[in-house]
Amino acid sequence: GRLIVSIRRSSLHSTRATTPTMPNQCIQTGDNPDLTKERKTCSFDTDELTAHLYGSRKAMEIRRDISKKVATDPDFANPVRHEFLSREKRIEATAKKTKSLVQRGSEFCNVTNPAEMYHLVNEAIGIEGYPLALHFVMFLPALTAQADDELAAEILPRAMSLEIIGTYAQTEMGHGTNLRELETTATYDKQKQEFIINTPTRSATKWWPGNLGKMSNYAVVCCQLYIDGKKIGPHNFLVQLRCEKTHQPLPGITIGDIGPKMAYNTTDNGFLAFDNVRIPRGKMLMKHSKVAPDGTYTAPIHAKLNYGTMVHVRSHMIYSHGHLLATAATVATRYSAVRRQGRIEQGGPEVQILDYQTQQHRIFPQIARAYATMFTGLEIKDLYARTLAGIAKGETDLLPDLHAITSGLKSVVTYMAGLGIEQCRMSCGGHGYSDASGLPKLYGVQTGGCTYEGENMVMLQQTARYLMKAVKLASQGKTLSHSVAYMTKKTNAKSLIGMEGGDIGREHEVILDTLEHTARRLAHEAADQWAKRIQGGENKERAWNGVTVEMNRASRVHTRLFMAHAFHRRVVSAPSSVRPILTDLLSLYLHYECVDMAQHLLQDGHCNGGQIDYLKKRLYEDLRTIRPNAVSLVDAFELSDRELNSVLGKRDGNVYEALFQWAKQSELNYTDVLPAVEKYMMPMMEASRSKL
Repeated sequence: GRLIVSIRRSSLHSTRATTPTMPNQCIQTGDNPDLTKERKTCSFDTDELTAHLYGSRKAMEIRRDISKKVATDPDFANPVRHEFLSREKRIEATAKKTKSLVQRGSEFCNVTNPAEMYHLVNEAIGIEGYPLALHFVMFLPALTAQADDELAAEILPRAMSLEIIGTYAQTEMGHGTNLRELETTATYDKQKQEFIINTPTRSATKWWPGNLGKMSNYAVVCCQLYIDGKKIGPHNFLVQLRCEKTHQPLPGITIGDIGPKMAYNTTDNGFLAFDNVRIPRGKMLMKHSKVAPDGTYTAPIHAKLNYGTMVHVRSHMIYSHGHLLATAATVATRYSAVRRQGRIEQGGPEVQILDYQTQQHRIFPQIARAYATMFTGLEIKDLYARTLAGIAKGETDLLPDLHAITSGLKSVVTYMAGLGIEQCRMSCGGHGYSDASGLPKLYGVQTGGCTYEGENMVMLQQTARYLMKAVKLASQGKTLSHSVAYMTKKTNAKSLIGMEGGDIGREHEVILDTLEHTARRLAHEAADQWAKRIQGGENKERAWNGVTVEMNRASRVHTRLFMAHAFHRRVVSAPSSVRPILTDLLSLYLHYECVDMAQHLLQDGHCNGGQIDYLKKRLYEDLRTIRPNAVSLVDAFELSDRELNSVLGKRDGNVYEALFQWAKQSELNYTDVLPAVEKYMMPMMEASRSKL
């Protein structure tokens, strides 16, 4: 049972054997010689891979043009690095750039193209947010998806032309993910045909919404709807917060900034409380749910239609967090190619730390996961667009699947990206701990995603509830939707890993089959445990709480399976010029994921110890295969020095002089003797000397 067919590395990677070496497009005169050497070993056309990643060669050229224009534009210059500015000065600098961006954005890109605008904002402003972030990411999408025709005609033109700035206020001091228990109320007054918005308790204060504290003058506010004393549930309302002329808070509105955070300190995350603020009936977002003048309530055709804004944000989070992980992987890989430390051969030169297997094992899987996550994000964006098109025609069949998979992906991707960024930071040694590396801020920005837009454990449970429905439908022989279709598939009792006869494509299919078996088993086992607790006398929710760890485990594996399939689909459909290198990266990804989930593969005997040993061996071979192309793979992300915001990740690799120049900007270096030293430490030392 432990027999594994031996597969020679040369046969499995035969797709690369005849690929000619070609220079990486990033090579320039004056670069660090180690980075130049790395780029000369590139076995693929980096331009071709960049074009595939961003959709086309035209899209790649547009990205480059945006980067070039921003880098030389004085309106977006950074005379002092943000690390050395106070929070108020950071916000002021960001607001100034935002004004220029609004007034001159069309000089840089097609402002109606989301991908181009995403890149422009990253280049011009950075990753810690800006005054219009929530306006574009949540306020406008909420209005577009949920406002009825009358309200949309009134407010959307003003919002799109930036006459007003809006945000999305859902999270409260006492409640976040559990929308059903939000405390802010919207009570309908039938006589005046108005809603009364109120904050009944301190814990009902809206808390955390971005751009709420100081920038926005309107918000889409999520409130508990009450009609005739009956609680209907959470619904969205458009509320004006500040005077459009003076920007002062309106009567009944208490609003402000919640203070410094782990990161995102150029964003004014805010608090908001209402004292019986009245708004017209038409300010409820009534495209799907409706309240008639007489108070008659009409529910949406699908319960999850009112969650559209959150699904929209989660669908974009997946791609953006892959982008953040790509940033960290770029910094760590380039720095590891430049940094020399220790010797492998006695008497030989110090080696690039990228040559150590432990360093490769830390960084290379993060490169693979970044590609996998960005490819998955692109697939989810397509699914979201198809779902919206269906909803416009009254079709909601894709919505439950989209809601479930984006919930799972939101949790898995944010957690995975956080782990990956921290691995990249640690792989940079002491310099990775410095703000000069850009990695501490990157981690702080990214890890917030584990909480906002749905706490990760709760997101996994939402996916799990969908899986439980899929398990039930599969047992009834029903047809299942896209992400759970594998529930009805039959697989071999024993995995065929290691028995593919040297066919790399077949090996990938066998691994996917094995992961499908594992995901299916975990979902069924979780369902069985839940059912047994119910049969033992517990109600459904108490029984659910007793199996949530197993439910979440099933959700994670289901989600990681979806990502593996998405990555595989992008690789097999890739142009022939980049398919070999992507195949190598996919191999690394699949082997790493299987080893990481080895306990699940082994649990029911579907795999055996010999097969896990085989997967480890293949993983170590993958590290050696990726090594000559590692720098070029991160170069293909096409992240400019400005976007990286990292001394260690500089394209030219000349990090040590840049690190010294960065340190000299510290305000502590403006004088040789600090006032604190002169006022306190020098007298202390003098007093000590006088006692001698």
